[in-house]
Amino acid sequence: MEMDIRSNTMQALIGKPAAEFTLADITAFVKDNGIGMVNFMYPAADGRLKTLNFVITNEEYLHSILTSGERVDGSSLFPFIEAGSSDLYVIPRLRTAFIDPFAELPTLCFLCSFFDKDGQRLESSPEYTLYKAKKAFTEATGMTYEAMGELEYYVSAPENEQTQMYPAVDQKGYHESAPFAKFNSFRTQCMYYIALIGGKIKYGHSEVGNFRLDGRIYEQNEIEFLPTDVEDAADQLVLAKWVIRNLAYEYGLDTSFAPKITEGKAGSGLHIHMRIMKDGKNMMLDADGKLSETARRAIAGMMTLAPSITAFGNANPTSYFRLVPHQEAPTNICWGDRNRSVLVRVPLGWTTKRDMFSQVNPQDKEMHVDASSKQTVEIRSADCSADIYQLLSALCVACRYGLELPNGLEIADKTYVDVNIHKEENKARVASLDQLPDSCAASADKLAEQRAAYEAKGIFSPAMIDSIIKTLRSYNDADIRREVKQHPELMSEMVSKYYYCG
Repeated sequence: MEMDIRSNTMQALIGKPAAEFTLADITAFVKDNGIGMVNFMYPAADGRLKTLNFVITNEEYLHSILTSGERVDGSSLFPFIEAGSSDLYVIPRLRTAFIDPFAELPTLCFLCSFFDKDGQRLESSPEYTLYKAKKAFTEATGMTYEAMGELEYYVSAPENEQTQMYPAVDQKGYHESAPFAKFNSFRTQCMYYIALIGGKIKYGHSEVGNFRLDGRIYEQNEIEFLPTDVEDAADQLVLAKWVIRNLAYEYGLDTSFAPKITEGKAGSGLHIHMRIMKDGKNMMLDADGKLSETARRAIAGMMTLAPSITAFGNANPTSYFRLVPHQEAPTNICWGDRNRSVLVRVPLGWTTKRDMFSQVNPQDKEMHVDASSKQTVEIRSADCSADIYQLLSALCVACRYGLELPNGLEIADKTYVDVNIHKEENKARVASLDQLPDSCAASADKLAEQRAAYEAKGIFSPAMIDSIIKTLRSYNDADIRREVKQHPELMSEMVSKYYYCG
């Protein structure tokens, strides 16, 4: 029986880790599996993947496109590329190869890197910025930076007789099962496809948000990934959004990664978890199983640069409809343990050293598992308006920055909270905390103030920072919250405009 290559990951089919894929491996795979099409894919400034198609007519042509790449118009992809010198090269990264699960013809896809006219990596390319941030982190600390995302999104469809059965409770959809949750099978199919193309998924579930509006049902979902190399983490998130949208289109469903799609209902974030590794060991915990000095210094860096991190992670005006006081999304610059009212949270980390397994499974012998590798810290401000490569670059820079601060531990102590800061009795503590920006305009101002931290070591190019500031200021949203209160219809207009952001 002919093998269905769509049911296998490239690593399994080639028989080696993706990082070790060679030109010979890819060439042999194309020949042996009847691959007739190759796609080059690359995210542009709007965060969405762009695609360039090739018909493979012979091995010589395949060799040419894989090794020499192709020209693209950079000025149509990025606002910081001048039309007069806009030609760029795109070169495939072989480790990103995957079979397109949606293509009718057998198609092999690659994510690509950008090069300038001189054959140098494009300094202002988001994916190269992340490479530089990762490299600088390791050179400065001797450790590696890993990350993973929680991808939240809404699925919607017209109401019908079936969806009206077993209605879920409004805004109570967290971990809901069918038949009260209507789109669980769609989510699990998305997870399967994401895994096929190389995504490392931790789990998926329905999220809090669910509501009905104007004859449609809306349900919020989440797919969470496993910690991995920060470049791979970015690639996986970009591809996951591409999979979800394509599969939704096939199902006749609608999806949105927008930070806010209606007032009074849960917004969608892009929480980023991170951990710092050295020689295969997680450095987020100390020998006593407590949060380490390394982790607290990294958090101090995020506390210091938090005002400008929103410039990368909250990139259109609707982001600031989500980041409002007294909601679960953060507005105060602080951190805490297992506390969902803070900007940076230290999640529960399996540090009790108690054997929970045998307490409910007495038929098995006691289990004493070292789960220290699971400990991460999570920043909760970002959403999918972000350029994922820029966002992860900024977080990598911030954590390295904190590790280099002489007063990092003092900053960590000052910004730590162990109370629910939304409660009235804790308002004095809230008054002592700095606040996140409340608009794109305010984020642009903070980035202008703190840009030197990102431009240090040549990580973020000045042209990229200038472009981000210019774009953020172009929204003219400095008074957006006041304007929406005076003109409620404005929120609906903006939500509609940015519904398919990212």
